[in-house]
Amino acid sequence: MLEIAFSLFTLTILEIVLGVDNLVFISVISARLPPEQQRRARQFGLSLAWMTRLILLASAIWLSRLTVPIFSVADFAVSIRDIFLFCGGLFLIVKATQEIHLEMSMVAGPQETPKPKRFWPIIFQIGILDIVFSLDSVITAIGLTDRFWIMAASITIAIIIMIGASEVMSRFINKHPTIKILAFSFLILIGTMLIADSVHYHIPRGYIYFAISFSLFVEWLNSVHRKKKIVKK
Repeated sequence: MLEIAFSLFTLTILEIVLGVDNLVFISVISARLPPEQQRRARQFGLSLAWMTRLILLASAIWLSRLTVPIFSVADFAVSIRDIFLFCGGLFLIVKATQEIHLEMSMVAGPQETPKPKRFWPIIFQIGILDIVFSLDSVITAIGLTDRFWIMAASITIAIIIMIGASEVMSRFINKHPTIKILAFSFLILIGTMLIADSVHYHIPRGYIYFAISFSLFVEWLNSVHRKKKIVKK
């Protein structure tokens, strides 16, 4: 019983950590919708992530075959998983770059402010990235335990926690415009990591999370400094 509880706790924590990149993407992309639709988009997106993970989990045998090479270029073997990761990483880089450009256009002048986007195209983008982000999450779950219910329970608990966290993260990002630019930069970083994984060059996620944490710490220092300057005036 203790072993089961430990496995469930450990796997839930890992699922939350592995879902941070997905959570950042959902938080920033949903901000393009009208305010009344943003919360529903985040909940819908994370619900899609939950369903995607459970479907992949139930297809563990098929999932294991994704790493089997389907063709080779010189001595480099390419699998379906590699293609997924490469396309997902490229999409993240392109999308984040476009969003940064839009943010800069909004600063340049109110006449260039983009119109709110439609609900379903945003959900479609979230759904596509959910598949990519789910691969590592599910593979990790399968590697840690052979009990399906533990894997399913940990994924469900993690998604519920992330739904609550998405509201806090989204409010924080929308309240601090510079954090929004930073979040898009994180997506470029994560996209680069996915592309590196697709060519079998693994970048430890700890490095990515340290870079993100350090950047947020520096931004927090800048925020404190700006507030102090305003108070002095």
